[in-house]
Amino acid sequence: MSDIGKLKRLLGRGIIDRRSLMVCAAALGIAVIAAGALGTQALAQEPKKGGTLRLGIGHGSTTDSLDPATYENLYMQTLGGTIHNTLTVVGNTGELEPELAESWEASEDATEWRFKLRPGVTFHNGAPLTPEDVVVSIDHHRGEESTSAAKPIVEPIQEISADGDDTVVFTLENGNADFPYLVSDYHLPIMPSESGEIVGGGEIGAGSYKLATFEPGVRATVERFEEHWNEETGHVDGAEMLVILDQTARTNALQTGEVDVIDRVDLKTLPLLARQPNIEIVETEGNAHYTFAMRTDAAPFDNNDVRLALKYAMDRQELLDKVLKGHGYLGNDHPIGKADRFHADLPQREYDIEKAKEHLKKAGLETLQVDLHAADAAFPGAVDAAILYKEQAAPAGIEINVVREPNDGYWSNVWMVEPFSAVYWGGRPTADWMFSMAYAAGVPWNDSFWEHERFNELLVEARSELDDAKRQELYTEMQEIVMDEGGVIVPMFNNYIMALSDKVGHGEVGNNWALDGFRAVERWWLEE
Repeated sequence: MSDIGKLKRLLGRGIIDRRSLMVCAAALGIAVIAAGALGTQALAQEPKKGGTLRLGIGHGSTTDSLDPATYENLYMQTLGGTIHNTLTVVGNTGELEPELAESWEASEDATEWRFKLRPGVTFHNGAPLTPEDVVVSIDHHRGEESTSAAKPIVEPIQEISADGDDTVVFTLENGNADFPYLVSDYHLPIMPSESGEIVGGGEIGAGSYKLATFEPGVRATVERFEEHWNEETGHVDGAEMLVILDQTARTNALQTGEVDVIDRVDLKTLPLLARQPNIEIVETEGNAHYTFAMRTDAAPFDNNDVRLALKYAMDRQELLDKVLKGHGYLGNDHPIGKADRFHADLPQREYDIEKAKEHLKKAGLETLQVDLHAADAAFPGAVDAAILYKEQAAPAGIEINVVREPNDGYWSNVWMVEPFSAVYWGGRPTADWMFSMAYAAGVPWNDSFWEHERFNELLVEARSELDDAKRQELYTEMQEIVMDEGGVIVPMFNNYIMALSDKVGHGEVGNNWALDGFRAVERWWLEE
């Protein structure tokens, strides 16, 4: 692509303004009049219709299921965000937007929420959206027998009921100021129902695209749903999602034109990739983070001094520099990132061998031997990070045996199975959501199997507190508790980095999840 073309794309996407355009144009020797005309053309650009968008995704497993309750990797999350819609959605600017619900309102204590459904919505099977569909879809994740990853989100719901033909009422156990955010969770799409049961196994939705083919952990294809309620989405005719776990193979697929988009770009080759004229690098900073989870229900990780020794024995800055190449920011052993409004600015935990030794001694140990299970399926560079950590911890008398696991099946065979493992988290739009999903006692994705009475009390209190200043105090204390007593090491928050063919057009890219909040297929388009 020419320099003029690149400037046109940047302006059209809002990445640069007109003033910056003129400065860049002058530096490139483009006449002022020509630059002005270029700006007018760029601002007039609109998404084009047609073509097939092909994505190479660095996640996926042969155990994948179409049941939204089981979504656990980017392959299924992106597919779900393509064929399904939720009541609300976090837009590409980070703001909560209406989707299948056109509006909502709460009682004064935020224990009752009323969602008015959007009229004229139909599912892929032709059935109209009804309040009963919402009730059945949410109830799919509730109840004692539920193993849904969204169970902690819906557990506080005491009752869901229909009120007329267009309204659903949620009654909560306690007030929740963030409830409209929670129903945007990718596990909670609204699906058609019949006689109190979901129709199909998750393959029928109300999204911009309908499912054509699906191979777990391999490949999925979708076709535009012409009757979709939103004419401003769904620009391409269809899309193909390919699971390509190997970084080199994924990069080659983009370079050879086999795919148009890849996620989880290899940071080692990023500079070379960025210099190619027909490839665009898209990077966003949010709440995604990498962790090393310790099962606190298993020795020696049931001893908090052992956990603290392992936390102090890690040089986070070295991991950030060498694994992320600076494309992120330091973690502090809790999961609430800078993009969260309740992020606490706590003193940064430093690499301190003497403190690591001190905590080992408190645990009654002179040395420690542990196995750390890792694969690049956990996060790009996870094995390298584990090896670096092994070297960092050795001076404290901590011997870390790095166990390299296969990529396929990592999330079902290693994560939450082995006592110490590398983990990737996409982050969540609210502090309550992140804590409820992975740190509350007994929830399905509490991968450190951690229980803390004070933390769980604060979780309920903060959720129902409507005063933001008081909520900040509560969430700050919770972050301190996780940092000092939790079962996870959080070394760094990673930026989402994607590489796109210059044929791919897009607006502002959301940072709440990878691939534009899992909505790349419905938001992006092909320019040729």
